[in-house]
Amino acid sequence: MTSKQFTSVWLREPRKATSPGRSRAEIVKAAIELLDEEGRDGLSMRKLGAKLSAGATSLYWYVANKDELLELAYDEIWGEMRLPDHEEVGWREAASVLAYSMRHTMLRHPWTADLIGRLPALGPNALQMSDQMRKMFEKAGFTGLDVDFANAALTAYVFGMTIPEIAWNTSASGQEYDADKMREAVAKAAAQFPDLLARMDMQRYEDPQTLRAMAFDFGLVSMLDGLERRLAT
Repeated sequence: MTSKQFTSVWLREPRKATSPGRSRAEIVKAAIELLDEEGRDGLSMRKLGAKLSAGATSLYWYVANKDELLELAYDEIWGEMRLPDHEEVGWREAASVLAYSMRHTMLRHPWTADLIGRLPALGPNALQMSDQMRKMFEKAGFTGLDVDFANAALTAYVFGMTIPEIAWNTSASGQEYDADKMREAVAKAAAQFPDLLARMDMQRYEDPQTLRAMAFDFGLVSMLDGLERRLAT
């Protein structure tokens, strides 16, 4: 059985522009605009070529395939995330700001949810963020593998809370559910679970974004409390 060869756009030097006014940076910028408008399935070399008034074939000078283009676009998104100087604000405040920044960045670019775990994050922006996070948790007092585990706990929390939110937003795109009918449907579905139904505030379904933001804040504070407790013990 032959193993699949690992490839990445970051494993080779970028090719120089072949014509004035066109560069890899310009292509990536246009790709992100197209991804934001139409999602991952809406991105194609043909559509990107049309957006840039260039033939799709000419784009292959810069990227070997669509996956390489997605790698480049994905790394740009990591560059949008904010991690303040933990030396100035402390590790917990820095981690909190980063978590909110990651969530908001993903919500601005919902197609990123399809790439997490599927494409390698080997670009300069992603690696720089990873290095800064490592230093942040080391400064907090974590040592050895706990540095990596704390890092993974923070990112997994953000991904775990945000990806389902993106999935819901995407599936409900362009649709507005009738609040009264939704309340009726939930009440009917939970009719055999009166204790659970009593815990539900049906008015919250009229403002799900606020409820999600509150849930994210609650979970983030609890997760950071847990990390801080590990340091204390």
